[in-house]
Amino acid sequence: MKYVAQVTEQAPERAWTGRAAERSPAVQRSRSRTIAQARHIVKAAEHLLETQGGQFTTQQLIKEAGVALQTFYRCFAGKDELLLAVLEDLIAQGSLDMLRLAEGIDDPVARLRFFVTWPIELLEHNADANKVVTAEHWRLHQLYPEDVARATQHFSDLIEPEIEAAAAAGVLRPVDPPRDAAMITKLVMAMVHHYAFIGLGDGVHVVTDHLWRFCLGALGGNAAVVIDAE
Repeated sequence: MKYVAQVTEQAPERAWTGRAAERSPAVQRSRSRTIAQARHIVKAAEHLLETQGGQFTTQQLIKEAGVALQTFYRCFAGKDELLLAVLEDLIAQGSLDMLRLAEGIDDPVARLRFFVTWPIELLEHNADANKVVTAEHWRLHQLYPEDVARATQHFSDLIEPEIEAAAAAGVLRPVDPPRDAAMITKLVMAMVHHYAFIGLGDGVHVVTDHLWRFCLGALGGNAAVVIDAE
């Protein structure tokens, strides 16, 4: 799943930005400068992932970013910590992008449908980059499950309010909105991993329609809700 992160000093802080800043002695650099450098390195890593895959070296990275090796290690303990930062930034920025795209959708069920299906829709674009990010996501999940869970929480935080709003309106009957959001997040991520590699053979709309109907049923929706949300 490929998202283009908007890297600015005014962008909201992620968990990794705090970790990067904590590695820098306060007497040598300000926290804001360290975070700005870390963001610049993350942006360079995203470009390398897109153009060269996940096998780029630290030397290639610092050349792409135009920073010294000591600057990299001031911000990140190593390549995996950097890739965790990239993963969190892609998911967080992707969630923000989806939120902006859904601004004109007032119905919470329709918004939920958009959020759940959009990551699958994105698989039609830049397939090679999607495979790289997906492969790194799975590899990092096996090594750093808590960090990856923290990164994917951004997506859960996006869909949970829509589940709660639809429940308040009486059109969905979720069992436990936070847990339901977490389960849907895992399902969506698993489907992205699956279809990133085998392709959307049945067509993206067939896949997304089945995914949505499955999630809708799990949330206590009914046929009328399906019609209203489409």
